[in-house]
Amino acid sequence: MIARYTRPEMGAIWTDQAKMEAWRQVEVAAAEELDGPTEAELEAIRNATFTVEAVQEREKVTDHDVAAFVDVLAASAGPAGRWIHFGLTSSDVLDTALALQLRAAGEIIVKGAWDLYRALADQARAHVHTVCTGRTHGVHAEPTTFGIKLAGFAMEAHRNAQRLERAFEQAATGALSGAVGTYASLGPDFEARVLARLGLRAEPVSTQVVPRDRHAEVLSAIALAGAGLERFATEIRHLQRTEVREVEEPFRSGRQKGSSAMPHKRNPITTERITGLARVLRGYAQTGLEDVALWHERDISHSGAERVVLPDATILLDYMQSLALRIATGMVVHADRMRANLDATHGALFSQRVLLALVETGMTRDEAYRIVQEDAQRAWDTGTPLRDLIAARDLGIDLDATFDLGRYTRFAEEIVGRLPA
Repeated sequence: MIARYTRPEMGAIWTDQAKMEAWRQVEVAAAEELDGPTEAELEAIRNATFTVEAVQEREKVTDHDVAAFVDVLAASAGPAGRWIHFGLTSSDVLDTALALQLRAAGEIIVKGAWDLYRALADQARAHVHTVCTGRTHGVHAEPTTFGIKLAGFAMEAHRNAQRLERAFEQAATGALSGAVGTYASLGPDFEARVLARLGLRAEPVSTQVVPRDRHAEVLSAIALAGAGLERFATEIRHLQRTEVREVEEPFRSGRQKGSSAMPHKRNPITTERITGLARVLRGYAQTGLEDVALWHERDISHSGAERVVLPDATILLDYMQSLALRIATGMVVHADRMRANLDATHGALFSQRVLLALVETGMTRDEAYRIVQEDAQRAWDTGTPLRDLIAARDLGIDLDATFDLGRYTRFAEEIVGRLPA
């Protein structure tokens, strides 16, 4: 992923240096569980070093990255280097090391996901009584509260945090089953001991590679989390429109510039960026699904794709979560504008309450609907309050109760209270 979207902690996990260091950890752990090496040889293996440049130079000869790495590391260990990669195949190292990297990436992403949930939940609780217009199809529907609206995003963030947690937890799975996964060289007990050293679980049937449905699950969970961020971002973008202006994403006055040409602009650039990057994550999920079907026990059609999509997807989601957290904690809420927008239809959004009140008087639903629809449209078109139009008909309903805004917000605390602590 380009540097613009890479936060340092996550980016460090996916450097060539970090990748080869994970390879080294697997090779050392494997050597430590062999019966052959002496303690002096093991010490030499533990102290063996490599440089990315040396491995890349050697790869020009081997045309195989793991073989080049093994050559460099073994040479550094001296005679003890003969025990490095003993009985292993490249997938044993690659897939187990990748599990270490995914575990490290998951720790950052899962923490960020829970931070976002808490921020959204806090804002939902803070705005539980902030009345605003609910919209369907982009059109005013009925009153709600901004707290209820945010609670929906918070609940989704909670599900995404759980999903990400499960996905990365199951991906912390390694394998050292050897060529075509038969354990012919070293056996299942050896694998179990090495993976215990690394803190990973063992793949029950690895067929030489760890099955790629595990990695597809990670990418799918990441794409779903991205979709949730996009839904939140899209809402903020709509609410920031000049004609609405109920919420604005944070803007650094005096320093930030909304437009190179128009100084008055304060554009929703952060939420727009989240929206665009969510599309990339969905593409990566598709790649992950296509990587599942490999030929026979193993091929490398997944390998090149994973070198792109796994680092990029984790880097992007980490970045997007940080943007969403900044918005969730720093958004500017214009409660007065929300209240003013409630009156934009001159009370037409009370139409269902009037409909039900008329039905309760004994009127047929169809007749009641026709009356309310006619007056609601007239209220909207002429600017005459719906309450006045209904009052003029003298239909025998309690207007105070019918047009009581509190009717729509009476369960707000209960709804927002469903958010997990």
